[in-house]
Amino acid sequence: MAQSHLFDRQEKATASNPCRVKVLLPVPFSGPLDYLLPATIGELHAGSLVKVPLSGRIVVGVVWPFKNQPEQKTLPDNKLKYVLETIDLLPFPEDLIEFVDWVSAYTLAPQGAVLKMCLSCPQALEPVPVKHHYIAGNIDDPAQRITSGREKVLNIVADGIPRTAADIAAKAAVGESVVRAMATKAMLSVVDLPVDSPFRQPDITLTGPVLSSEQEVAALAIRAAVWVQGFKPFLLDGVTGSGKTEVYFEGLAEALQVPGAQVLVLVPEIALTSQWLERFEDRFGVAPAIWHSDIGTAERRRVWRAVSSGDARVVVGARSALFLPFRQLGFIVVDEEHDPSFKQEEGVLYHARDMAVVRAKLAACPLVLASATPSIETLVNAKEGRYEALIMRERHGSAVLPEMKFIDMRAEPPEAGMWLSPILVKEIEATLAAREQVMLFLNRRGYAPLTLCRTCGHRIECPSCSAWLVEHRFKRELQCHHCGHTEEIPKACPTCKKEETLVACGPGVERLFEEVIARFPTAKVSVVTSDTMTSPTSTGQMIAQIAEGGVDIIIGTQIVTKGYHFPGLTLVGVVDADLGLRGGDLRAGERTFQQLVQVSGRAGRAEKKGRVYLQTYEPEHPVVAALLSGDSESFLELEQSIRQSHAMPPYGRLVAIILSGPDIGAVIEQGRALAATAPAEDGIAVVGPAPAPLTRVRGQYRFRMLLHSRSRDKVQGIVSEWVRRSKKIKGVRLRVDIDPYSFM
Repeated sequence: MAQSHLFDRQEKATASNPCRVKVLLPVPFSGPLDYLLPATIGELHAGSLVKVPLSGRIVVGVVWPFKNQPEQKTLPDNKLKYVLETIDLLPFPEDLIEFVDWVSAYTLAPQGAVLKMCLSCPQALEPVPVKHHYIAGNIDDPAQRITSGREKVLNIVADGIPRTAADIAAKAAVGESVVRAMATKAMLSVVDLPVDSPFRQPDITLTGPVLSSEQEVAALAIRAAVWVQGFKPFLLDGVTGSGKTEVYFEGLAEALQVPGAQVLVLVPEIALTSQWLERFEDRFGVAPAIWHSDIGTAERRRVWRAVSSGDARVVVGARSALFLPFRQLGFIVVDEEHDPSFKQEEGVLYHARDMAVVRAKLAACPLVLASATPSIETLVNAKEGRYEALIMRERHGSAVLPEMKFIDMRAEPPEAGMWLSPILVKEIEATLAAREQVMLFLNRRGYAPLTLCRTCGHRIECPSCSAWLVEHRFKRELQCHHCGHTEEIPKACPTCKKEETLVACGPGVERLFEEVIARFPTAKVSVVTSDTMTSPTSTGQMIAQIAEGGVDIIIGTQIVTKGYHFPGLTLVGVVDADLGLRGGDLRAGERTFQQLVQVSGRAGRAEKKGRVYLQTYEPEHPVVAALLSGDSESFLELEQSIRQSHAMPPYGRLVAIILSGPDIGAVIEQGRALAATAPAEDGIAVVGPAPAPLTRVRGQYRFRMLLHSRSRDKVQGIVSEWVRRSKKIKGVRLRVDIDPYSFM
């Protein structure tokens, strides 16, 4: 995309007539600041990265275009500071600048806070460190003594490829001192090269597996859109195991045919993509660039700079990868688009799926939203023609969808103190006897969600949050899942001081593990949660072990509902199918349905047929009934009609106002001030302030307000004016969440 020139409205700077530039800084300012451009710097373009002074420190900012900036009072030239220097990196492309402005306007977050997500790797803005490499030097000097070790070194460097001393020494079986000594004698020449190695380019001549007829129809539509090179959103709606990844790989391969085009694949949790990465490498011969919070500083620098230069052609990452400075975006995929982890709940509050659609539109490139259980929002967009729906209802190859049954826990209860019904226990026994794998799903980490004193009824709570501490027996501690507080499991009740009266209430995966190893002592059992899979390495090892048949029974939380392929897994048992249906969450039914479909989809993905058993106390619930009948369309239609009748998203709009502070009185006063100035317009209702379900988190008291608009029209102007005219109470933090997903 053509870079807009900074000086459309300015004359060239001179020593006597410096021109103004607007610089957006990665701090929570609502817009760019004015600086003077010294004549020594020369011309700049919008998007150029510069260093500027700010409050006694030096900050990296981005030169911002004059267009669309609000009118504001300007300081005279003699009050302005000068740009200090430019950074030797390519300017931000125009579509990224527009994206920052759009996200800021939509989320009501300061522009500087959005820019901070684009400049999330400060090390990438500094020169890359260099390292000594060696090549052949002067070996014709007869005075040089060629020992056997030196001869080996010379043979290694004869190909002209620069290598480090350690690399040469290892290959030549000599010490590094030999290499360095040869350099001092000019037998080797020293070449300083950046420590960051370039990314290998995908091999687009490689071909993927033969596609089924359903896959080929979908792939053809996506390839055609990529070839046209314009904005085109697709919903790729395929049942679990239908081969959605191979389909969008075809679009990815088509995009790589365009010189310089880059591809972004967003995934819910990057630590869970070891199998995806292996499939990518098999298809394209190289690994993609990876972006997520667990990669080290050096690798973050390498990826950020390679994306900025265009050297990284394919990036797979978590939601924050959306804000990388892509040089030429040609194709975007949001895999598992329904996943709630795409919603950012801290800092700038945004939904990566929705922002990916905007990014694709600004970059004028196709976008694929892939899921076996699409969100209601995406389904409605497809129904109304904004997205093109590509439907796949058959599993790839010989695999078929699993058989689903429910176990009515009212009629078939487990033994006292146990959590597995007799029917499920028998099914597990039969599966193990057939040397096949079992997965037990319970979306509750730890051993038990509550520790209670049998004598006085005391419940052990977090000292900083209004939440019970969860017992983690593997670690022998109590833990708060909201602030991270941990403490030892007490021997006596903190209130009545009696010993041996504390009892764990309710099951977690660790308690289920205890039952399973007691019932099946010879089985190899693994617990798969975010507590046990703490890094990409440990995740990859665990997934590989399961896929190779090294585990008989997998006990897991929602982390196992992702798109894993375990050929030997034929039985899935959902221990508490009703768990996600409790509470008044707008999306409770939808989320539970998606989660249960996803976990059920792990069964029978190879030649052997799978079975799924749902333990439930409410088999007549619409979610359970839809799963058992396979009539997901009717359930989703019912969900849509209910929301439409109440003008709930996506048919209406919600905006949450979250108030928090250490003084509950001040928080309540701020809520009352907001309530007194709440907008009174037709079709808009405001409720609250009310205590949040989790009233205290990390020592902060929390109250919530909710604005509901029965129209789909943008409400940002109404909300920003409401907040602006309301009295501000000192010590109270106010956050605006457009399109909230969590109501805790």
